[in-house]
Amino acid sequence: MESKVTTEHKKGKAEIFKNPFLESLTKTSLTSNIIVYGSTVILLIYIALVVKNIPINTFISLFIISIFSWTLTEYLLHRFLFHWINENKYVQRFHFIMHGSHHQYPKDTERLLMPPVPGLIMGSILFGLQYVLFSIFGYGVLTWGFFPGFFLGYLLYSFLHRATHVYSPPKKYFSWIWRHHLLHHYKYPNKAFGVSNTIWDRVFGTMPPKRKTQKQ
Repeated sequence: MESKVTTEHKKGKAEIFKNPFLESLTKTSLTSNIIVYGSTVILLIYIALVVKNIPINTFISLFIISIFSWTLTEYLLHRFLFHWINENKYVQRFHFIMHGSHHQYPKDTERLLMPPVPGLIMGSILFGLQYVLFSIFGYGVLTWGFFPGFFLGYLLYSFLHRATHVYSPPKKYFSWIWRHHLLHHYKYPNKAFGVSNTIWDRVFGTMPPKRKTQKQ
C-alpha cells in the first residue's frame, strides 16, 4: 500500500512512549552511538580475524562487498519497512515508533540516530538472517567477515543522515545528498528513499522530479 507519510512538520520533540524508561530508549546522542556501535564493529572484526580465522584477503573482499550491500538494504528498509503504513492501528503505531515520528519531528536531534538498544536488536536479527543465508550454501562462518562491513555501512549512513538534518549542506561537494534527503522529507515522501546515495532510487524509479519541474 502506498505510504501516507506526512510532509507536515512539528516543532519540538516527539513523545513515543508514556513510560519514562521506554521513552529514554528511543533517544541517543552522537557520542553514545560512536562508542557503542564503533566498539561493536571492532569486536566483530576481531572475532572474524582472530576467533574465526577468516583469511585476511577473504575478509577484505567480504568487507567491501558488504558495505555496498548495505546501500541496497538501506533503500529497501526505508521504502518498504519504515514507510509501511495502512489503516490498521497497530501498523500505524509501528510506523510512528520506527519512522513516522522522525517525519513529523525532523529536527528532533535526539532521534536522528538509531538508539543503541533497538539498533543492536535489529543488528542481531539481520546477522541471524545473513547467517542462515550463508549457511544454506555451507559458508555460515563467512557471516563474521561479511557483517562487520555491513554494520559499518549502517554506521556511516546513520551519521550522514544526522548531518543532513543538523548541518548546512557543503558548498562544493555532496550537497546533492542533502538536497535528495530533504526533498524526501519536505516534498516527496514517496520518493528519494536513499540517504547515503541515489543509486537505488535511480534503479527502482523513485527519484524525485528534476529541479526545473519542481517549480510548476
